[in-house]
Amino acid sequence: MKKFAFVTLAMILILSGFSLQARPARADGTITPPPLPAGLAPVPAGNKLYLGTHAVGTQNYVCKPSGAGVAYVLFTPEATLFGEDGGQVITHNFSPNPFEPNTDPKVVAPGGTIRATWQYRDTSRVWAKVHATDITGSGAVTVDQTAIAWLLLDGVGSQNGPTGGDKLTGTTFVQRLNTKGGVAPSTGCSSLTDVGNTAFMPYTADYFFYKKAD
Repeated sequence: MKKFAFVTLAMILILSGFSLQARPARADGTITPPPLPAGLAPVPAGNKLYLGTHAVGTQNYVCKPSGAGVAYVLFTPEATLFGEDGGQVITHNFSPNPFEPNTDPKVVAPGGTIRATWQYRDTSRVWAKVHATDITGSGAVTVDQTAIAWLLLDGVGSQNGPTGGDKLTGTTFVQRLNTKGGVAPSTGCSSLTDVGNTAFMPYTADYFFYKKAD
């Protein structure tokens, strides 16, 4: 696979700048959800917020054939999520969800369907997918054309860590809000000769985790 030179010194400097934002900006250290934009579905009633985090990382794309041409396709995010005390609490990427058997013959995914994944420092995990559009709104809304969408994601599986960690176990919904950056680049994927090019785009976001209310 060819590597396209988007991870340049400039991008490293950008990512370094993002990392300076890892600690919450509010003086009291709390990370709270902002007002939702029009059209974004809210977390359904009966669920409660139990964890707010701030993420710093990259959205990683690969150039693939698409229709009659080519397009960048997200193959994984890679991010570190920080808690209200500024400490690292979660890693975020894609991984197979063992609770959803893979039914797509075109996708080789031993262990289950590939989903967005969060792993807490106690090694508990949750997998989630974008909420389907319903009468309450959409699961994805673009607030800023220079940033990835704000999302509501439905939990589709969670499990304790091998030593019993359970922080993320039982997560029902995840929100990705306050996004900056992370969109696919406009260059480097315009012809079949570009297939295989990759782009690692710095981003930040706030992630909020919900469980069923008691």
